[in-house]
Amino acid sequence: MIEILLIDDESYVTGSLEKTIPWSSIGVKSVYQAASAFEALELLEENAIDIVVSDIAMPEMNGLELIKEIGERWPHIKCILLTGHSDFDYAKKAVQLQAFDYILKPVNDDEFVKTVSGAIEALKDEWEQAEKYQQLLYDRKSDFKVLRANFMVDLVLGRQLSPKTIQEKLTQYEIPLAIERPTVMMLVQLGKQFSHLDYSSVSLMEFAVGNIAEESFANEFHVWHCKAPHEYLLIMAQPKYVPGEKTDYSLESRQLRKGKLAEAAKMLRTNVSSYLKGDISIVVTDWFEFPEAITTAYRAGLGTMFMIANEEQHAIHYLEDRVSKDNIFVKSMESLYKPPTIITLLESKRWDAVEQKIKDVFTDLKNTRHSREHLYEVYLALTNAFMYIAHRQGQYVSQINELGIDFILDQTVVLSPDRLEEWSIGVLRKLESELSVNEESAKSFIVKQVQEIVANNLSKDTTVKTIADRVFLHPVYLSKVFKAETGESLSEWIIGMKMERALYLLKNTNMKIYEITSELGYQNPQYFSKTFKKYYGMTPQEFREQ
Repeated sequence: MIEILLIDDESYVTGSLEKTIPWSSIGVKSVYQAASAFEALELLEENAIDIVVSDIAMPEMNGLELIKEIGERWPHIKCILLTGHSDFDYAKKAVQLQAFDYILKPVNDDEFVKTVSGAIEALKDEWEQAEKYQQLLYDRKSDFKVLRANFMVDLVLGRQLSPKTIQEKLTQYEIPLAIERPTVMMLVQLGKQFSHLDYSSVSLMEFAVGNIAEESFANEFHVWHCKAPHEYLLIMAQPKYVPGEKTDYSLESRQLRKGKLAEAAKMLRTNVSSYLKGDISIVVTDWFEFPEAITTAYRAGLGTMFMIANEEQHAIHYLEDRVSKDNIFVKSMESLYKPPTIITLLESKRWDAVEQKIKDVFTDLKNTRHSREHLYEVYLALTNAFMYIAHRQGQYVSQINELGIDFILDQTVVLSPDRLEEWSIGVLRKLESELSVNEESAKSFIVKQVQEIVANNLSKDTTVKTIADRVFLHPVYLSKVFKAETGESLSEWIIGMKMERALYLLKNTNMKIYEITSELGYQNPQYFSKTFKKYYGMTPQEFREQ
């Protein structure tokens, strides 16, 4: 809504306008009044005024002088002048001062409303254009963010780009680095304080760290930051050119650059801790000439980041200082492979034991010197086990877990032991739930198969063993499944089905007893009669004669 200021040293004029004009109907929320230019300036400083309507002839500071002041201090305000003279010089001066319009006194309400409404429409058009412009700027910056990130990926992964193409992209994407200048690369990993965040929140936090890096390095370095292909924030820094300062790779130049870099990197960690309430690890590569050795630098930094042990996290690591550290003993993950293995426990459906095994592995991991590479090892072992058991049950993991176990979709799972443990237990529980449901469904299907086999083969030698052979199960397991599903023994159920059939044949046919015996797969009529009597309390002959 619009706010308007009415100015006239004759207060009855502004008072009359305030009372007679239907302000709300033309979109005006607030109407302010002033009796002098100085009073108007005070109101302008205190309120978000959009339109000023001022008399020209006022003491001390007239309306023309006032709108000149307004144009210098608040250029967005639309100014309308009131005058009792139709003198061309006034109109000319008003145009020069970029007044929106002027109205002759005495003021006609309809003319006033028409003029103010025109000013309001002009303001709305300007606001709309400004909004579109800001959206274009935002879209441009968003596009640049994506384009810069893709360009960074091309460079660090070693894709062949000509020097001309690289220079064109640096210029086009407004990247402040120069070709053939000493450059250093920093890989940044968020600390455990951020491990609970989802992928989107992590990306947002990394973007914030990148912005803080720009400020922290601004005095001495040009900075370009983007998301790296392997889920780290990647920052490249290039010293700003200082006339007379050496830019070569001599010991003196390297030490000077390292000192400035160390100070800026330390400031970055301090600022991240202060503003984002978390810590970061930084791996700093050796200096290289941009962009020639960027791929080599990236691989070296990435390898070091993978090898950083848990007790070395939340620090700044310079590659040139880690030569001796990288030769230290690496402990194997024995608890991961100690019998019973996770696959063995999954095969036997011992879900609680699997969960405990996973927890034991992560307890061991957290209590020993581990690196990102150890987390990858655990991740790969668990995913192999999960895929094996899912495929064995005739399912894909993606049918059980919406993201499957595609590392590309969520690389944050290996950022910390806690995050990987949470993910592992989550997938395990989904496996347990889904496969248990499928197992019950499979058992019901087995029982249905058995019932169909028996119904269609009562005249044959239908036994637990012959049925088990047909459904490719062990007789004992088949009997156990059938009992669990139906509540009765399979062998007893088969006999019961045969006796029901015998009862029907005795009632509705003229078949001889021995013929019925053969029809039901019995070899001995006496055994058949004995079994029938056990069920119905009389022999087949007695039943037929009654």
